[in-house]
Amino acid sequence: MLGSARIALSRLISPRNTSFSVSLRLAKPLSFFTLKALPAPAKFLAFDSRDLRRAFIPCFCLLPSPASPLLSRSASDMASSKSAASIHDFTVKDAMGKDVDLSMYKGKVLLIVNVASQCGLTNSNYTELSQLYEKYKGKDFEILAFPCNQFGGQEPGSNEEIVEFACTRFKAEYPIFDKVDVNGNNAAPVYKFLKSSKGSILGDGIKWNFAKFLIDKDGHVVDRYAPTTSPLSIEKDIKKLLGEA
Repeated sequence: MLGSARIALSRLISPRNTSFSVSLRLAKPLSFFTLKALPAPAKFLAFDSRDLRRAFIPCFCLLPSPASPLLSRSASDMASSKSAASIHDFTVKDAMGKDVDLSMYKGKVLLIVNVASQCGLTNSNYTELSQLYEKYKGKDFEILAFPCNQFGGQEPGSNEEIVEFACTRFKAEYPIFDKVDVNGNNAAPVYKFLKSSKGSILGDGIKWNFAKFLIDKDGHVVDRYAPTTSPLSIEKDIKKLLGEA
């Protein structure tokens, strides 16, 4: 029975046939070994508990079509990034894994930074970021820090360890979010938006830890700064957006 089912499935699976469903009714419950024996594309399985009581298990094998809700995360994320009008259109995860709607920052100037705890730029950037925040936090200014481990593996810790490091050593009072990727197919949607809004002279990709994006009160990307750019050197641009220049 299983052999014939595998043959049938293999005939259905082809580059031209990317969306289908097959129902198999077996005379005995499927074992873990049997599940492993199914063809590799059979990754989505659903079982009806009512049939379990009759010792018959319908198995539904699904492959996503281009219009299917089972589209890959990277494809759906890319679509949302391209359709976004501002940073306020995104929802991100905080360090505790809870959703944060960035529309809560409407009316505030934002400095968004990908941070790392073990980088040669860590001490200077964290120190100056805290100085900036202390000076302007009461003036519609916010820093959003996104830990990232893509550059030299220099942010290997858990979210809890990252937050403790920043808050204890550098007195960081600004929000630190969930660790994300900033480059590649799995880059956070908000970073896809940031990069597409303001590329660098070397291309859109983030080059290293502590790249910085300055956002105006309407959620639009105004400027982008290299990892080696001192946070304090951005102060004049921040003051301009705050109307203090």
